[in-house]
Order: sequence, then C-alpha cells, then structure tokens
Amino acid sequence: MGSILEGSTIENEEIEIQHLQKGVRHLCEKGLTRVPSKYILPINERPNLGDTRVNAGNFNLKLPVIDFTQFQGSDRCQAIHSLEKACREFGFFQLVNHGIKDDDILRMVDVSRRFFELPFDERAKYMSKDMASPARYGTSFNQSNDKVFCWRDFLKLSCQPLEDTLPFWPSSPGDLREAVVNYSKSTKFLYLMLMEAILESLGLEETTEGAERKSRSIEEFEDGSQLIVANCYPACPEPDLTLGMPPHSDYGLLTLLLQDEVEGLQIQHEGRWVTVEPLPNSFVVNVGDHLEIFSNGRYKSVLHRVLVNSCKSRISVASLHSLPFNSMVRPSPKLIDQANPTRYKDTDFATFLRFVSSHDMNAKTFLESRKLTA
Repeated sequence: MGSILEGSTIENEEIEIQHLQKGVRHLCEKGLTRVPSKYILPINERPNLGDTRVNAGNFNLKLPVIDFTQFQGSDRCQAIHSLEKACREFGFFQLVNHGIKDDDILRMVDVSRRFFELPFDERAKYMSKDMASPARYGTSFNQSNDKVFCWRDFLKLSCQPLEDTLPFWPSSPGDLREAVVNYSKSTKFLYLMLMEAILESLGLEETTEGAERKSRSIEEFEDGSQLIVANCYPACPEPDLTLGMPPHSDYGLLTLLLQDEVEGLQIQHEGRWVTVEPLPNSFVVNVGDHLEIFSNGRYKSVLHRVLVNSCKSRISVASLHSLPFNSMVRPSPKLIDQANPTRYKDTDFATFLRFVSSHDMNAKTFLESRKLTA
C-alpha cells in the first residue's frame, strides 16, 4: 500500500512540474494568488530575510556612468581610465549617449512585451530543452536542473550568423524579427567598441585618438557569438518568497542589459545586495566570466540577481557577447608573468553547455570550476 501511495505522490509531483514548466505567465493567466511551493526559496536565500548584511538588499547603488561619446574624441584617455576603474572596482557600469535610436530601443522592449502576451499555445511553439536552439522559449533559470524555480520567463535568440538563425525565430508578433535584427546589429557595434576600449584599458592596445584608429586585436571578436535574451518577470503575489533570477554571473565577455523603468536588478557589492537604479536611455554593462578569464582575473565577473514585486511586471533585454562558440577562451599571454601566473583553465562554449546540463548554476559555479589551484 505504501509503495502505491508513494508512486502516486511522485506522479503528482511530475504532473505539477510539467505544469510549472509552462512558465510564470501561464500560471498568472490562470489566476494565481499564491506562489507555488516549487518557487519558494529556503529562508536564508529569500531576498528580504536572513542575514541582513548580505541578503536584505535594501540599499540602492548608482553605478559608474560611462559616456560612450568620449571614446570617440579627445577625452578617450580619460574615458579609458574611467572604464578600467569601473571594470576593476564594480564589474558593472551604466553606458549613456550610446547612439542607438530611441525608436529601436522602444520597439525592442515593446515587441518583447507583446511576445510574452501572446497566447500560451503560440509561445509554446518555441519551447525546447536544446540549449543550442536558435530560438528558445522557457522559464526559470535552468528549468531542467533548478531545485527551486525562479519567477521568470524568457525568449533566447541566437544572432550568429543572422542569416542562419533568423528563419527559426518567432514569426509573431509580425515585427519581432525586424526589431531584433536592428537591435542586435546596434548592440554588436557597441560591444565591439567597448571591447576595443577594454583591450586598451588592459594595456593590450595603445590608446590613440581620432576616427582613423583601428585595432588589430579586435578582429578576433568581430565574428563572436551574440545571444539576445528577452526576460519577463510578471507581478508576483508573494515577492518576498522568490526571485526573478538567482545569484549568478554571466558566462560571456560582456553583457549589455536594457531595462524598463521597473527596478529589480541587484548586484553584490562590498558584501551586500544593492539595487541598481534604472537610468533612462542607458545600458547596464557587466563583465562576464570569459572576460575574467581573458583578463587573468584583473576584471572580475560579479554576482547579480533579480527581485520581483507585487505591482508591476518587468521586462529586460540582455545582449550577451563572447568569442565564437567553437573558440577557446584563455588568459591573454600578455597578462601572464612570474608575478601573475595563469589563474584559469582554457574553456569553450561546449564545456559551458556540458557544465550547465549537469550542475546547479547558482553563484559563480562554472567559473570556479575553471580556476587553477595555487
């Protein structure tokens, strides 16, 4: 009798998980009034409970602000210095005067919102467990392995090369493909300009002024991978019990994040969780694990997480950039000497995918696996 009951319980749990894997929007559309148990974090991991020094998150932070136009004029040396300081001390900064048209940004946020508002059956066409799929709709952080789900749905679109991946993207809303193509090209340009500046800040390129400057080293980044991730964090009936995203670092070189006006992003800074104040017409840019490896630890990727709230849904769009998927990421030889020995193993995207498929991705677990022991 006990085995029959046990089998029934397991079957019911599997049915519930299958239901939850349809996403948070689907749950909310069914009139959800309580957070399901699968989303409830242990007490010490909840956003406003536990250790007040680390977990309270009741502090706001104004990140360093980098003016993109200064990279293109006589103030470039000062801009490079500011960039180096932001990457070294924070791992995050706000990028303003970036030159992307307001209409392109508004369209990207709007079309993302309209995708998540589509009927579930339309969104479900793009659900896949294949992490290499050129278009993938899903929920949580890593729903195949997450012990506790997070309050987030996502649409991930691979952009490299566009001519190969574009036919697999959603055809609804009707303007989604055009909006994402325009946005991806604009953010790719920003990424390349920032990487050129980062190479200079690391002493790998000489700082020169004027429009004629062309970096030889930047060529290896031009055909790199790009992933556009639209995130939807619906209003949550019990936001103190869950998170939109758990503490994690990004795997790539740089991430350019576009936020709407709703607060939610937090970074861990000086031992406490602090909320990043949204700055209109800006991108939040952060150092990824691959840049930490490439810089041999001079620039560190930083833990960040996402809070949810009970009043407003939140939309964000991340553009994640790195080297081509089949390339090896390793510390730059120019940053290695007797005083600064190699601190990380070589790695590639395939290694990352294998790790993700079998590990909990909370915190900086992947990066820790790539560190060399002293």
